[in-house]
Amino acid sequence: MRYGDLAVTVSDLNRYIKDKFANDENLSQILVKGEISNFKNHYTGHMYFTLKDENSLIKCVCFKTYAEKLTFMPKDGMKVIVLGSVSVFERDGIYQIYVKIMEEDGLGDLYTKYKELKEKLEKEGLFSEAHKQKIPLIPKVIGVLTSQTGSVIRDIINVSTRRNPNVYIRLLPVPVQGEGAAEKIASGIKFMNENKLADVLILARGGGSLEDLWPFNEEIVARAIYDSKIPIISAVGHETDFSISDFVADLRAPTPSAAAELAVPDVYEVKKKIESYQDRLRMALLKKVEVMKLRYDKCMASIVFKEPLRKVNDSYLLIDNLSKRLEASIKIKQEKEKSKYIELISKLDALSPLKTLSRGYSLTQKNGKIIRSKEELQKGDKVELRFTDGNKNAVID
Repeated sequence: MRYGDLAVTVSDLNRYIKDKFANDENLSQILVKGEISNFKNHYTGHMYFTLKDENSLIKCVCFKTYAEKLTFMPKDGMKVIVLGSVSVFERDGIYQIYVKIMEEDGLGDLYTKYKELKEKLEKEGLFSEAHKQKIPLIPKVIGVLTSQTGSVIRDIINVSTRRNPNVYIRLLPVPVQGEGAAEKIASGIKFMNENKLADVLILARGGGSLEDLWPFNEEIVARAIYDSKIPIISAVGHETDFSISDFVADLRAPTPSAAAELAVPDVYEVKKKIESYQDRLRMALLKKVEVMKLRYDKCMASIVFKEPLRKVNDSYLLIDNLSKRLEASIKIKQEKEKSKYIELISKLDALSPLKTLSRGYSLTQKNGKIIRSKEELQKGDKVELRFTDGNKNAVID
């Protein structure tokens, strides 16, 4: 008899175990409390996470139908109470809780520590935008602090060299999880700064649970990042994961690959941009030359350059015209003044005593004084008689 004839398939075994779980009333409707870890909110709407306590853990899934009814968004480190059934996923042979209802039961210890440290460092100004440094436009050396094995460093190398084949990547291997990892990460940052080994640093690791990412939530790492003179890009975990290092770093990348894209410019795009600038500059220069040529042609066509003495001759004509107008004005003024002079002479002549003498009158003077009354003369006085045609002396008798 062959053992093969008695053996069942893996599928049969998993189906049998699943039926056992289904027939157990204690597992069909069960309340379990624990702390969420390794939470994933899938794009389909399903939620996958691990529920754990101090000594054990169990995988959980909450399908979209039930996830939509939750009144809160689950997070790593959150303590919850779930209601669901325990069953076996046949394909993988894994038993897990299929969650129908979930309620908050407080925050986990790690999550509480995370919140407290985050609030403390934020108050101290370690997250301040004013302190953040700019990432170099075209760095020559990219420093990477991560594990020397795994997909993270390979992704960074692949993305960086694809974008710039000439970029130099300097890896400083550090543990990214476990006891003592935070101290070694902080020492690595300090070492890179003291020896000026890079133009920009990438602090990276792949995704994981809150426990796995915990070294990047340690205060010693946060302060090392803050004190760094070299700009730091934090790429810890997945896009939905946020660590303390993300808030302190000069720039946060959702993934290690994205960090490489942020640190290393695409030289082909840079080349295209430079060529575009060159074309724009060339066109601008050509346009400038064309405008200057038009201005030159316009200047050369100007009457000033064609007949340079025309302006002088026009000035001569203007001077002659003004001179004639001035002469005419002077003559008119003279005639007016002459007429006024004649008029005044006529008036003066009409009032002259000589005019009176010409009508047969005479003027009597004594000692140069005009005699106006007979009382002014005595017998024997010598007087001078003035006529229109001359003077005669006389004696009063």
